[in-house]
Amino acid sequence: MNRSKKIILLSHCILNSNAKVYALANYKGCFAELITPLCDKGYGILQLPCPEMLTCGVNRWGMVKEQYEAPIYKEQYKKMLLPIINQIIDYKNNGYEIKACIGIDGSPNCGIKKTCRANWKGEIDKSFDLEKNLNSLQMVNEAGVFMEVFFELLKKNNLEISFFALNEENPTASVEAILKELL
Repeated sequence: MNRSKKIILLSHCILNSNAKVYALANYKGCFAELITPLCDKGYGILQLPCPEMLTCGVNRWGMVKEQYEAPIYKEQYKKMLLPIINQIIDYKNNGYEIKACIGIDGSPNCGIKKTCRANWKGEIDKSFDLEKNLNSLQMVNEAGVFMEVFFELLKKNNLEISFFALNEENPTASVEAILKELL
């Protein structure tokens, strides 16, 4: 048996940028600068589902944390994450090491240390003040909704995992920091 028994969990769009909101993908497919070194060191990869793609589809608008904090989204996220939790439990019970989970800072769902907030709601019509709405956008030091639900499920199941964040505003520095910790 030639297994490393090391597993890393990744936010969906790290392996598939096609799931991102249009104009936000800054790499063609997968984020190879992060993925290739992990694969070279023998990590197995468990891809988290994309909560935004599964609930809103590929043609969605960009949204903020306030919009995803609705109870219906949180319930859907729990359903999406339960198979992941069950896999983590099974792997751990069989001697595998879940080394970490890497999210996407700035995401309203998959942010680890940073997420986006704004008072966005209503109809986009002639009375809509685009500049006012865009100016209300803030990056705040907290996790996104999907990750908050994931944290709760991990805690409920007595599972501990290290979390790292890919900062797409400075991907090179964040990748270097992540790889330094994991390799």
